Amino acid sequence: MASSASSVLSAQSSIKDWQESLYKDLHAHPELSHQERRTAGVVAEELRRDGFAVQEGIGGTGVVGVLENGPGPTVLLRADMDALPIAEATGLDYASTVHAADGSGREVPVMHGCGHDIHVSCLLGAGRLLAGSRDSWSGTLVALFQPAEETSDGAQGMVDDGLARRIPRPDVALGQHVLAWPAGTVSPHAGAFLSMADSVRITLYGRGSHGSMPHLSIDPAVLASMVVVRLQGIVSREVPPGEFAVVTVGRIAVGAKSNIIDDHAVLELNIRTYDRSIRDQVLAAIERIARAESAASGSSKEPDIEVYDSYPLTDNSTEATARVEKAFRDHFGDHLADYGRQTASEDFSAVPDAFGVPYTYWGFGGTEPGAYRAAEERGTVSADIPANHSPRFAPVIQPTLETGTAALVVAALAWLG
Repeated sequence: MASSASSVLSAQSSIKDWQESLYKDLHAHPELSHQERRTAGVVAEELRRDGFAVQEGIGGTGVVGVLENGPGPTVLLRADMDALPIAEATGLDYASTVHAADGSGREVPVMHGCGHDIHVSCLLGAGRLLAGSRDSWSGTLVALFQPAEETSDGAQGMVDDGLARRIPRPDVALGQHVLAWPAGTVSPHAGAFLSMADSVRITLYGRGSHGSMPHLSIDPAVLASMVVVRLQGIVSREVPPGEFAVVTVGRIAVGAKSNIIDDHAVLELNIRTYDRSIRDQVLAAIERIARAESAASGSSKEPDIEVYDSYPLTDNSTEATARVEKAFRDHFGDHLADYGRQTASEDFSAVPDAFGVPYTYWGFGGTEPGAYRAAEERGTVSADIPANHSPRFAPVIQPTLETGTAALVVAALAWLG
């Protein structure tokens, strides 16, 4: 495998200018979830140029390229394509100025604030290198470009649209994510790597009144505040020590004017867990608290509780991860890191789960190494290093693209080489 990877990656410098230009173009033209039409068109065009058999429109805007190259295993590599409703504040000369209508029709700024433009560029680069070095490997390469990761339904949407009958069944599925670690590092992790995630919307009901007549109301602002306070006890007092859970209240919406007591309030929560029984316990506690506080306030009706945007656990195959980790160690040497499991979430696993095949998903760094080391020495990494979903998130182009592209090639050749 090592000699195959070296042979394929020997051409990496020849695609550098094209890949960097591609990345800047994608970054400057981000598209929201389920709207990735321009991005999908660019992807399909590049795949066809490299000899892939291409299918478009899977699950809406998903694209898959298949490159058959003799007998051998089938390896699926995946990248996500969608961007976020964030106003970019990076100051880059290729920064996004795009605005678009979101799913509700509201005009929002759009930014590649999670690095999916990096993912697309790396996978297209890996596909180009492998397509140009067919004498170095044997088997079938499937390059899958997924929409709508940020809304948690893109992978399942491709599955529901017949993905399993459209492409060869893979022997393994591989994926990666750029994170705010030092650029040049890669970090595989066996077992639970990315958490399950669920969003919860709670609508609490009170009774409206004039701000001067609070005694005639059931104040939903007070009710919502009591729910928020009570929620803080779930992780600290109900989840067993040693187990992991996060409960975050990300949004509180109540009222329209200072002298109006509204008749309802809306809370939006996000929870993260690694264990399904803990997830169920946390969700049950949220419901119990919302109902109990509503009753304590004398609410006019029971709260409405909706669970949405659910992400599965990313639980990496031990064997597949060990195989990739060995290949990474041979290629990356001291740049192989172990940052452990992450509290972020992904819907990638819906694809390999649909085929019943093993998978592994790793992280790689996108922060300028010197800046990261300096922040680490100061103890200010969280303050000084913009993480994913920040309006200042801007992976350094190199060695981020080089590392992410090499990681996909090296991992694929652990089976195809």
